[in-house]
Amino acid sequence: MSETKRIIVGISGASGVVYGIRLLEILNSLDIETHLVMTKAAEMTLGYEMDIAASKIDALAHTRYQITDVGAAISSGSFRTLGMIVAPCSIRSMSEIATGVTSNLLTRAADVVLKERRRLVLMVRETPLHTGHLRTMTHLSEIGAIIAPPVPAFYTKPATVDDIVTQSVARVLDLFDIDAGETRRWGEDVKGGRRSPVRVKKK
Repeated sequence: MSETKRIIVGISGASGVVYGIRLLEILNSLDIETHLVMTKAAEMTLGYEMDIAASKIDALAHTRYQITDVGAAISSGSFRTLGMIVAPCSIRSMSEIATGVTSNLLTRAADVVLKERRRLVLMVRETPLHTGHLRTMTHLSEIGAIIAPPVPAFYTKPATVDDIVTQSVARVLDLFDIDAGETRRWGEDVKGGRRSPVRVKKK
């Protein structure tokens, strides 16, 4: 693989499109090449949840693909990447990925990542979950995907929603060994951003 680091970012129609946008912002700041694909439902969700034009999101990515472009670079295993993050991941997209019966570029790209044994992280955004959902997640885990719902970390004492979103996305990037420089870590960071002292037990 060339020196260029590439990650595929998928944004599906589940609530929480902000996770995908924040992910693109962070990766862009780290000079990591991003290849974006959004479902039609994601574009609808964007209109409901964010005061941002789709064109501005496109500008955050190195390349944006149309959801129907099944001949795009990311649909082939010969196009090398670090893997893919679907943020957020809807139940429909999750289910298509689990079966391998894909109907669009997002789920096709995810299937390719799995078959090439690359890292696939799904930020599944749904609750409550019925047994069928849970069984699908188990199957995905068995075939190599990582299920990473965006669960808030309150030990970081977030002051804003953006703090919660950033921490969640940064922790997902940890799964790719990418330090976003945005993560507050247990045992390292305390109030004020200072490092906690190392404590040595006295004998």
